[in-house]
Amino acid sequence: MSFETMGDQRRGTCQVLGRVDHRSRLVVERRVNGAGSHPRQAYPCNELIVMLGGRAVVRRTGDGQDEKCLAGAGTAWTGPVGFMEKAELSEAISCLHVCLPPALIEHSALADYGIDASLVELAFVGGLADPLLVSFARAFEGMLGRPQSPTDRLFVDGLTTALAAHLIANYTVDRWKPSTAPRKFDDRRLKRVTDYIEAHYADPIPLERLAAEACLSPFHFARLFREATGLTPHRYVTDRRVRAAREALALGRATLMEIAVEQGFGTQDNFTRVFRKSTGLTPGQYRATVRR
Repeated sequence: MSFETMGDQRRGTCQVLGRVDHRSRLVVERRVNGAGSHPRQAYPCNELIVMLGGRAVVRRTGDGQDEKCLAGAGTAWTGPVGFMEKAELSEAISCLHVCLPPALIEHSALADYGIDASLVELAFVGGLADPLLVSFARAFEGMLGRPQSPTDRLFVDGLTTALAAHLIANYTVDRWKPSTAPRKFDDRRLKRVTDYIEAHYADPIPLERLAAEACLSPFHFARLFREATGLTPHRYVTDRRVRAAREALALGRATLMEIAVEQGFGTQDNFTRVFRKSTGLTPGQYRATVRR
């Protein structure tokens, strides 16, 4: 016999695109959670939610807690059974929901391992970047859209037990401790941002676009980017445009107006002002220097 999920309760704001039930042990759903407000409701079971793609600002509130993050593919959340949650999404997002029964694992099994069942209560946690949770979700996702096989029960039992063990070890109310360490700009995010700048420096690049590439709020992105590079995002983009302009001036083929437009300065006056501030020379003076 199956059990109810949040997807069953929020049919007005969520669309279930795929579902697999494994009796009373597990329900896996692929859902599109719509943009806008999702009404305050209690989770009827324990849920692990992993975002499959896209980007959105996700805010969840309940029981005095207020959680907000800029989410991308791989961002994860937990939904503890009985927790009253209200959600706000800036965009519709596709997620995999792994739904577990109110008792993450049978009390008798917990006793076998010396775990106090009274302490096994899932915490309300969001904005997680946990590669192992993503791996669990992808493994369960592979069950959607294919015929069930005789080995599925063995697969589900093993994977569900492993997932429950990971949740109990890291995300129960007695174990979960929000990180107090200052966030750092990891190399992967930094490369994603600098690659975007390299491809688009000649175009207008708002701060919000770069922050979205890093899956951070603009405020946190600007601070972390400066800590990582020593430059503000605006200065980094400007320096890249100036470097491209110097290369174009050295070739000597394009007019100053053409270089201004092609390298993202907009106008020749702005090009001259920015270039002189960066190099100490006007574009014309620089061209004359490199031609000697």
